[in-house]
Amino acid sequence: MAMVENRGRLGGLGGSLKVDNVQALATAAAADDPKYILTRDRILNRYIRPETDVDDLVRVDDDRIPVVDLQRLVDPNSSQEEADKLKSACEDWGFFQLVNHGVSEELMERVKADVEGFFRLPLEAKEECAQLPGGLEGYGQAFVVSEEQKLDWGDMLFLLSQPQSCKAPKFWPTDPPTFRQAETLDKYSLEVRRVAHCILGFMSRNLGLESDRLIDSFKEFQSFRINYYPPCPYAKNVLGIAPHSDAVGLTILLQVNSVEGLQISRNGRWIPVKPLPGAFVANIGDILEMLTNGKYKSIEHRVIVDLSKERLSIAAFHTASMGSVVGPLPELVDGSKEYYKSLSMEDFTKLVVSSKLDGKGLMDRLKLNP
Repeated sequence: MAMVENRGRLGGLGGSLKVDNVQALATAAAADDPKYILTRDRILNRYIRPETDVDDLVRVDDDRIPVVDLQRLVDPNSSQEEADKLKSACEDWGFFQLVNHGVSEELMERVKADVEGFFRLPLEAKEECAQLPGGLEGYGQAFVVSEEQKLDWGDMLFLLSQPQSCKAPKFWPTDPPTFRQAETLDKYSLEVRRVAHCILGFMSRNLGLESDRLIDSFKEFQSFRINYYPPCPYAKNVLGIAPHSDAVGLTILLQVNSVEGLQISRNGRWIPVKPLPGAFVANIGDILEMLTNGKYKSIEHRVIVDLSKERLSIAAFHTASMGSVVGPLPELVDGSKEYYKSLSMEDFTKLVVSSKLDGKGLMDRLKLNP
């Protein structure tokens, strides 16, 4: 019952202003639709960022993000060596690829097929899952808080997946028919949560905490952001997602197709992430940075789009439950300075949904004596 009440509070914490469907805009642009031509200047003004140059990248092999092998992590013969790699990735990069994670390729392919099938539907069919005014869940966009801000070139389907009492079936597609089946996204949700808990356990031990300390902080609440980035004729000057860090605990990302686009900020430059076959891309979120009092870092990242190809991805967010307090863990503050404020998850979420994506701006506002 408490979780049902929590979900209601989540639904009332704010949403995104309604804007044009980007997939429909891209389709109209590709077809030289007269309606698109008439509104092209307005569209360009909302999406094009003259200051953005997506070619400003680092393309050096040495700047690939770390790779952590979960099978080696749980093997007593190699666990310490792999745990050290995980520790370094969390402290220095905030991102890592996760291989040999135990989620079957067959399950991942089923989920990918359902996601691609949903975004191939006509707009009217997809909008049966549309977000409600002031709500976070459903099909639409996120973080649009004013009529003046630059928009992201992408659409999303946001779903609450765990706990089961949080799920709102009205936002879960009925087409493809397999989307709602227990053996597809529901099973994937449980498998990814298992992986997240395993990683969080090793993160806890690396911090000198009890192995379940971070698991307990994020064990209940999971959501999916399923992203669709259409091709764009102005790809060099638009962004699929503006620079930001994830306002969650731990993100586990699955790339749906072969089109790259995720980039992370490192030493003032943007580094492209090249997903390994079958791998997840995991990253530290803002709440995990707060809980660890800055020992683990949430890293700014963005998504660029392709001139001629669509890109799809599935981000699984593991975060704190409504009713909890987020802030530095006492065990990690003892004898040292506390770097972040502590606040309720409700207040934290209100800050997130009322702000446009702005790099690490939210975290800067939560720092004590910045």
